Amino acid sequence: MKAEAAHKAGARIVERKLTNGLKVLLVERHNAPVVSVLLYYKVGVRDEPRHLAGISHFLEHMMFKGTEGFGKGQIDLITTMLGGSNNAFTGYDHTGYWFEFASDRWERALELEADRMQGLLLEPEEFEAEKAVVLEELAMTEDDPWRELSREVAQLLFPSHEYGRPVIGFADTLEHMSREDMLAYYQSHYRPSNATLIICGDVKERRAMGLVREHFGSIADSPSSLEPGPYRRPLEEPRSQKRVICHWDDDARRLCMAWPTSSVGSVEDWAFDLINVILASGRLSRLYRRLVQDEGLATSVSMSNDTRVDGGALWLYAECSAGSSPEQLEGAIDEELGRLSTELVTAKELSRARAILMASEAHENETVTDLAEDLGSYAIDIDWRLSLQSADCLAAIKPALLRKTVQRFLRPERRVTGWSLPMVEEPPSR
Repeated sequence: MKAEAAHKAGARIVERKLTNGLKVLLVERHNAPVVSVLLYYKVGVRDEPRHLAGISHFLEHMMFKGTEGFGKGQIDLITTMLGGSNNAFTGYDHTGYWFEFASDRWERALELEADRMQGLLLEPEEFEAEKAVVLEELAMTEDDPWRELSREVAQLLFPSHEYGRPVIGFADTLEHMSREDMLAYYQSHYRPSNATLIICGDVKERRAMGLVREHFGSIADSPSSLEPGPYRRPLEEPRSQKRVICHWDDDARRLCMAWPTSSVGSVEDWAFDLINVILASGRLSRLYRRLVQDEGLATSVSMSNDTRVDGGALWLYAECSAGSSPEQLEGAIDEELGRLSTELVTAKELSRARAILMASEAHENETVTDLAEDLGSYAIDIDWRLSLQSADCLAAIKPALLRKTVQRFLRPERRVTGWSLPMVEEPPSR
């Protein structure tokens, strides 16, 4: 019996599944003659053994370097010749590959994706050449003070979990990685039952599903699908505040604070979206008004709600102004967090935060690729239907629940505080 269709952003959504385990979301929206094809694999940093840190991202690179059906560079060449675009991305919980084409030629994307799901060559020469590219990319990230600071904070925030590692990995793990390591990793994770395919845009469900069966239906699932996944240590509850100091050869004083939070799709996930807006989204937010506009303690401030499958983090970034001290900046932030943990936000402020989040979601779902990514990330991490429930989930967050979330998660003793300071400057005495 077929499931009923759902709707979002002017699109009709149905879920199907092939006998080999491949999950398919067919998302019909006919307002423009464009189709996005996005294939997610449930594999990322979370799945990497320590000695293979960075292999998910490295494998993403290799997926463009030649298959049994298409040689090196052919995927990009075909995409360009057909007037389309493509890209890929690796995260902590999943890896994604997307194509965007005009609606009279989109099905070529299925041929390309089906071929590299099972036919990746991993030629030794290409493997070593691309390893050098990834190592150079890693070296470039080390020239960014914010990246270095965030990396140091993440390692303290997730001390015994894979989430504490950078997506790109480490120089030593990449240098010692072999083609055989990657082949085994590819065969274990790049299989139908570990993937979700999203076809979004100007398509017809029946024809699209027929093409999916034609290209993917004969791909056998790997025996790895019956094996237990790797052991992952549970996230630890912090016992005391941790601090880290970095130094950089400039005059800037950069602050990064982070708290471990909850998993994607949880009630707290929606609450942290609202907290993010209330505290640091736009000129009317509490931290921006106080730190930047009123007291001049910072030149910038921002926050990010970064929930993941096993548990997430709330990140706060600020740059100290020349006329203020790190102690003053930290103190003001603590006072604003204290207010949020003791006082109820007003109905007006909460309503504004909800409106901003819903407007942002509407804007992000304007293109078929953005809509496919929104649905796909929920589909691979938890359940795509949660993407349809934003308004209801945000409406369920009342002021008392918001305050309770701050009290539970954003306590000082649960926090990691990191500073990037000039070479000669002493750390703050807090």
